[in-house]
Amino acid sequence: MPDDLVGRLIGPTPYSSSWLWAAGVLIALTVLWYVVVFRWTAPGRPPELPSVLDAARIALLRRRTVRSLDGIERRFRTGSLTPAAAGAALGSELRRFLRDATGLRAEYVQVPDLPSVSGGRLAPAAPILADLEDAQFNADTAVDLGAAGAAARELVRQWT
Repeated sequence: MPDDLVGRLIGPTPYSSSWLWAAGVLIALTVLWYVVVFRWTAPGRPPELPSVLDAARIALLRRRTVRSLDGIERRFRTGSLTPAAAGAALGSELRRFLRDATGLRAEYVQVPDLPSVSGGRLAPAAPILADLEDAQFNADTAVDLGAAGAAARELVRQWT
């Protein structure tokens, strides 16, 4: 029998099973990588990370929040936000930072209850949030939004 006829009867040689195992291991490693990354960077989770990773996460969160607060204040100064809208935006951004930094649902806590929540962890934010709520809901307020925004920025920068 000629050699080409034998090749047509038997067919091509099959793939090695090691390729299938290698593909399975690579897929499992990729899925594991994404699970670990999403777990470590999830917002609002209690700080149980090792100190280096937690410090990096908080530093990134601080930088992002300060940049957002600056953007809100810039839009207020240029006149594209009213005082009420600027107070609401600054307050919601500060509450979002508190939620992400502490894991507590700070968006749903009333301002007078902030000092009593979780042993007073949110107490430093109470006066700032009170000023921002006054600016948001009181048309005759005497709150300086520039000073309130600066106080919010300073609170975010010094948060531990």
